[in-house]
Formats: sequence, structure tokens, C-alpha cells
Amino acid sequence: MTQDKKKIALVTGASRGLGKNTALTLAKKGVDVIVTYNNSDEDAKNVVSAIADIGAQAVALQLDTSNTKTFDGFAEQVKQSLQDKWQTEHFDFLVNNAGVGVYASFADTTEDDFDRLMNIHLKGVFFLTQKLLPLINDGGRIVNISSGLARFALPGYAAYASMKGAIEVLTRYMAKELGHRQIAVNVVAPGAIETDFNGGAVRDNPEINSFIASQTALGRVGLPDDIGGAIAALLSEDNRWVNAQRIEVSGGQFI
Repeated sequence: MTQDKKKIALVTGASRGLGKNTALTLAKKGVDVIVTYNNSDEDAKNVVSAIADIGAQAVALQLDTSNTKTFDGFAEQVKQSLQDKWQTEHFDFLVNNAGVGVYASFADTTEDDFDRLMNIHLKGVFFLTQKLLPLINDGGRIVNISSGLARFALPGYAAYASMKGAIEVLTRYMAKELGHRQIAVNVVAPGAIETDFNGGAVRDNPEINSFIASQTALGRVGLPDDIGGAIAALLSEDNRWVNAQRIEVSGGQFI
């Protein structure tokens, strides 16, 4: 019996937080990973080592998702890495995870804040996916990361949540236009998670943590494992028929 070819995922922003957890969870399920990082080469190498310890293969590539001018060169690096590490020309799963947070009221949000969020969360996702399309296998999958904040509103996140709302619309269009290649495209929208995102406010501020837990049906704040596991499950063969969907992973926050 011929063994199925091993799947390869590319996870942006995978040196820390939810991206790291997603990469490690995929590795535990037998998926090899291309890890991207922006600043911390050391953190990315540690993730690659952890994936190797699990028994999967990985490489780390530097990527600034806010700078579309670098995307052609990055796509060439991905192509070269696929050839060198896996002797193949394509990968299977793209997880557009990389992101930053800006906390500011609508009245106080600056144009620089807005542009930074747009470049990373919307423009970057749009054009990076476009550049990588020739390297994604027919029948592959794309997962875009949104936020519970695109459904419920909390003061201070107008710009951030607006970008995530746009990503949810873009996901449906991607699913429609890539369907002829049998590529499914979905959104995972996390609720509040205990990570270093936004300075670790949810993780480190007891008042914020307690408030969110009190407004969540399952009675606690989310953990990185809750999200990485959901993304990995969505990319499993069992979920191959899920397409153009927004899947909120929030434990029932603000319902």
C-alpha cells in the first residue's frame, strides 16, 4: 500500500502566540510546517526545534506581512525551501495568522494606526495569498484568522475589528474564486485568549480576565491550545467539505 504524501502547512506569525500553537498542533498531527516570523529569529528556531522533537519537519522564513514589496522574494524562498527540504513544488495549507493589535478609541485612532492594521491584517493577507497561490496544491486549504470582535463590539477596537470584518468578506470571495481548484477557504475567529497579544492584557490583567470569563458561557478565558486545535481540526480530512464559513472559537463569549 502506498503511503499518503505528507502534508505541508505555511503558518504566518508562527514564532509566538496562536501561530506557534497552531504550528505545534499541526506537527503533532503529522503535518510539516513552514514557520514565518517577523523579528525574533531565535523564537522561530525554537519552534522549528520543537517541531523536530515532535517528529515533523519545519523551516523558518522571515516575513514582514505589512510589506507587500517583499512578497515576490518571499514566494521564491518558499519555493526553494519546498525543493530543498521536501523535494516538492507545492504545499497544502496556508494559515494567515500574523497580526498585531492596536487599542485606541475611534476618536483617538491615528491614520498611522489604521494603515498599520490594514497593511498587516487586510492588504498583507490579500496579496500574500495571491503570491502564494501558484505554490498551493489543488485541493489545499486556506484559513484566515479573524476575531470575535468582528461580531461583538468592545470600545477601543474599531480599526482592528474593521480589518477582521473585511477579512471575513474576503474569505467568502476567495472560497468562491478558488473553488475551481478545490481549495477550501474558511475563517477562524478566536475570542479573548491568554497570550502576549496586545501586551498580554487578557492574560496578565486579572480584572480583564475575570470580566471576560464572566461573559463566556464556558466560564473561562481561552487558551492558545483552544485555537491551535481548532485550526488543525479544520484542516483535517474530516472537514474537507467545510468551505466559506466563519467559525468562532470563543467558548461562547457574549452570547
